Amino acid sequence: MGRQRTPKNVAAEPEPGIRGPVAGTFSTDTGTAVLIPDGDNPNGWLLLLNGVQSSHVDLADPLRLDFEYMRWIMALVQDRWNAGANLRTLSLGGAACSMPRYLVAAYPNSRNVVVEIDGKLANYVREWFDLPRAPLLKIRVGEAREVTESLTAGSRDLVIRDVFAGSKTPFALTTAEFTSAAKNVLIPGGVYVVNCGDSPALAVARREAATIAGAFKHTVIIADPPMLKGRRSGNVIIAGSDSPLGDGAGLPRALLGGAMPAQLWDDSKVRQFGRSALVLNDAEPQ
Repeated sequence: MGRQRTPKNVAAEPEPGIRGPVAGTFSTDTGTAVLIPDGDNPNGWLLLLNGVQSSHVDLADPLRLDFEYMRWIMALVQDRWNAGANLRTLSLGGAACSMPRYLVAAYPNSRNVVVEIDGKLANYVREWFDLPRAPLLKIRVGEAREVTESLTAGSRDLVIRDVFAGSKTPFALTTAEFTSAAKNVLIPGGVYVVNCGDSPALAVARREAATIAGAFKHTVIIADPPMLKGRRSGNVIIAGSDSPLGDGAGLPRALLGGAMPAQLWDDSKVRQFGRSALVLNDAEPQ
């Protein structure tokens, strides 16, 4: 869920197999992708999936992230690990691979796996954006929960969940059972980060906070003040780890930059926020 733009000059379905980005509407395995040039940036492209803004890519600068919530996640990551770290990351939800592409540039020694359910979209994205190749950036086509549950325990430093079907994360990727599976993939002290899309009522974020707090010793929330005060719909970043998160001055200072400054809630505030909410679990009727 990113900032809204109106598609302009969108072409009909282009011929497949063209290298490099081309404005147009593309049929994918799960619906429709629309690729739009960024009118404010000659190197920028915006990707919409089934009508929802999903990713922005700057071809000239992988360290430029147009979506604020992605900047917040990367600020959290860079507060934890220095640029020389041998990071092993798992990104659930690929779209245009904006954050994995950033991780490759920011962490040259990293190894990044992206799980994307839409194989046709994954092929398009590689053609459009000339993504780094494996082992730097590997796209694995599959369903996020199935892939996560199949991975070796303790094999990742960082797991990022940024999966949406429309404006919502599939329920199976929010539960305590899935959170436990994600934690199992992490090394001791590894970090699990989710992008939670919610309405002003913040009911989903409260339940996700309660669920993640139930699995990890330390949690944080990052979001802009209007979102946290229940004044709009948008993104709430929730992270969990068994090691402290954002306990210095660096991360709060970094989050104040950009067009939309964000707040950092520490573990006590996160637990207070989610205290009245029920932990999500697989047994709930859907």
